[in-house]
Amino acid sequence: MSGRKKKKKRLWLIPVCAAAIAVLTAGGLALSALRSEQGARGPGEKASAAAPSKDTVVWEGKEYQYNDHLSNYLILGIDTREKAETSVGQADAGQADALYLLSWDRAEKRISVVTIPRDTMTEIETFGPGGESLGSSVDHISLSFAFGDGGHESCRLTEEAVSNLLYGLPIQGYCAVNLDGIPVLTESVGEIAVTVPNDSMEAAYPEFAEGEQVTLDKENTELFVRYRDMDTPQSALARTERQKEYIRAFGEAVQERLAGDAAFAAELYTALEPYMVTSMGNDEFIKLMESSASGSMAENWTIPGEGVQGKSYDEYHVDDDALYAKILETFYKVTENGERGEMP
Repeated sequence: MSGRKKKKKRLWLIPVCAAAIAVLTAGGLALSALRSEQGARGPGEKASAAAPSKDTVVWEGKEYQYNDHLSNYLILGIDTREKAETSVGQADAGQADALYLLSWDRAEKRISVVTIPRDTMTEIETFGPGGESLGSSVDHISLSFAFGDGGHESCRLTEEAVSNLLYGLPIQGYCAVNLDGIPVLTESVGEIAVTVPNDSMEAAYPEFAEGEQVTLDKENTELFVRYRDMDTPQSALARTERQKEYIRAFGEAVQERLAGDAAFAAELYTALEPYMVTSMGNDEFIKLMESSASGSMAENWTIPGEGVQGKSYDEYHVDDDALYAKILETFYKVTENGERGEMP
């Protein structure tokens, strides 16, 4: 399905408790009755015509309810060396080269990670040189960060683009780390052992041949997570697979460190501060890391779709039907009515 689309129905956040701390606030989602008169058919059209309750969704004959035990965090890797100090609309704040949504189920103590390809085509808000909003247009999701100020406004714009892509999924916090923060991550745990997932580096760097066991340190980590052959179509997708392997290995190393060093999370936050922009305070960051380390990995999936060659650049076009199904599977639970196959 083409990435140039408008979703005819979407899911919207309904706050469960207005007084809760933002990072732990979870929301319900409901189908909006808004419909677009243009664009491709979206999966929301397959929902029941009956008006759902504010925190339930009916789709393909089943009723789902948002899992309000979830806290969702947007993790961004920015392709700049220093924190950008620019103005909204200048489009020079750097791009979100890596985008991940980490979802923590506080009740089940399980984590799901959603990988969002940087070339995903979706609606983002654009701005003129003077900072005036030009409205939404379909473009690479990585550019949503570029139109901001290089700080919290850039993160907000990307958070909004990701939430919209995921049918209004609530996001409770964000953390954007620039290139200089990459070696800090690896150095914090010493070294990281990874298995090279594909042959995307092999021609230029034979030591990173597919299937090889490689030890990453502060010197070669950036090469592993960033390298791509710009002359090879969809090389960003191959790079994403290496990034996912790094995240897996880093997560295991963090678990080991936290088991023997209670101060590790606080020390990592302090070490990353010069290289990151985040809505999470030290206490929230520590709680998330400790909770993550004590839980288990539920699933690590990539936004379903396909890479295609655009007029000038690679594009990743989302499969709306498959994405809608994965959102319900990951962030929702079937209600008792849904289990019985009853319609509300």
